[in-house]
Amino acid sequence: MRTPVSDPLRVGPYRIVGRLGSGGMGWVYLGRSASGRALAVKVVRPELASDPQFRSRFAREVEAARAVSGAFTAAVVDADTEGEPPWLATLYVAGPSLAEAVRTDGPLAEAEVRRLGAGLVEALQAIHAVGVVHRDLKPANVLLAEDGPRVIDFGISLFGGSSSITTVGTVMGTPPFMSPEQFKGELVGPPSDVFSLGAVLAFAATGNAPFGSGTGVLYRVLHDLPSLESVPAGLRRLVERCLAKNPADRPTTAALLDELATEAAPVPVWPPPTIAENIQSRKDDLATRNHSRGSVASVPSCLLLHAQALLDAGLTDRMVAEAVGRG
Repeated sequence: MRTPVSDPLRVGPYRIVGRLGSGGMGWVYLGRSASGRALAVKVVRPELASDPQFRSRFAREVEAARAVSGAFTAAVVDADTEGEPPWLATLYVAGPSLAEAVRTDGPLAEAEVRRLGAGLVEALQAIHAVGVVHRDLKPANVLLAEDGPRVIDFGISLFGGSSSITTVGTVMGTPPFMSPEQFKGELVGPPSDVFSLGAVLAFAATGNAPFGSGTGVLYRVLHDLPSLESVPAGLRRLVERCLAKNPADRPTTAALLDELATEAAPVPVWPPPTIAENIQSRKDDLATRNHSRGSVASVPSCLLLHAQALLDAGLTDRMVAEAVGRG
């Protein structure tokens, strides 16, 4: 496996044709199977792969993701949790994350948020049906596909409310979208995901997390009312109930789906126009890569990926420009 400055040509049996993103856990690449199927291949950073506890957590992520099926999750195709480094391959979803869509084009309209919410509720029902609690539902983990949202990244999920993933007292998640019980290090169940859902819907409607972010978010989640003044009136009560401090006071996913279905009339067009353009752009890029004769991405994409890799390595803009120019 190459270093991040030089992306891999293959991961397992899959040919790598470009980088989709990177984060603290590792890198996500666009890969191709022998038959040409597009896949998202997540590769763990070497320093994390050397940690037995993290490797065990990654294996449980694969287990949780494989257990979940449904129209609104990204299906696991293959994985090697014992590899050097470990990796996971899922079906590629040609769409932006909710975080990216809102950052680029602004909040969604009320009818679009309702359609998004119904899809996310169905995803949570599929997740909870096999005894899994996601625990990290957030805008970056919601991909917007042509036929609805996809929930991804089961990295800190747990089964059946057990403590097999992390022990009581351990706090894991993304603070602006975490439930009070997560902050307290308590065992969590499906109502915790409902709380996160409420925060995600508020973000989709306003562009902001309902308890803010940064310093003080823990206190606000535990003690303050959410900031929902900018949430459309027709959605505000539903979101408010999801964000109840007491898990027992939050609605069930079945009740949420009934409410979203009965009140979301007329059914909005999905995807929204700007997201549809984004999806088509990704499809066009995928088609370009398909027709490339080389084993890696087309030249423009290669240069962009190489520049990003150099920046990830901490090099200066001038050094990046020189390296890309030579490339």
